[in-house]
Amino acid sequence: MEKKKVVVLSGAGVSAESGVKTFRDANGLWENHRIEDVATPEAWNRDMELVLRFYNQRRKQALEVEPNAAHYAIAALEQFFDVHVVTQNVDNLHERAGSTQVLHLHGELFKARSTKNPSLVYDIAGWELKAGDLCEEGSQLRPGIVWFGEEVPNMSPAIEIAEQADIFIVIGTSLVVYPAAGLFRYTRPQTPIYVIDVHRPEITFKDNMSFIQEKATVGMQQLKDMLIEGLSA
Repeated sequence: MEKKKVVVLSGAGVSAESGVKTFRDANGLWENHRIEDVATPEAWNRDMELVLRFYNQRRKQALEVEPNAAHYAIAALEQFFDVHVVTQNVDNLHERAGSTQVLHLHGELFKARSTKNPSLVYDIAGWELKAGDLCEEGSQLRPGIVWFGEEVPNMSPAIEIAEQADIFIVIGTSLVVYPAAGLFRYTRPQTPIYVIDVHRPEITFKDNMSFIQEKATVGMQQLKDMLIEGLSA
């Protein structure tokens, strides 16, 4: 029998429990930097060294953390379902936990791409990307991150995946960062949608939507067990 397709939209709340600092803290800064100074094309053009240092630090931090129970629970669902993870996170914790179908909406921390030819993408070994690291065509490499003000190239395939979902899970995201926040709206009308978060998102919940008010590690474990039990019901 063909496995049901489970689509998981994950956000910063999943990685936060591994110790990854969330997107921005209460004072609007991102690790003591203004977003505009480290995560826009303008910032790169203005101060490349600062942007490189910022992402090197984030890479270094990402290597010091481990996947948590939420990552592992999502990966474990692959034994029973066709699981596709669409993540707003740029870390590789889903992959390290064992998820095999992961689509990164906002780029990947451990990838670099050419500044002149976006199709030239390379793995970053270790944590450092430096000035003078060039693509095969001789252009400086930049972090493989989708910055503010840039298009989200993986949005189209993400929408296609959402449209095919038999079950849709939203975990660790407040559903305020667009275009990713609107992804669940592309599901079919009767597709069950489960939202896992400590805080209830400010959206109108419909009959096919369930809210699990737990942190990611607890809520995802509960939902995993429930979904697996449902297969034998």
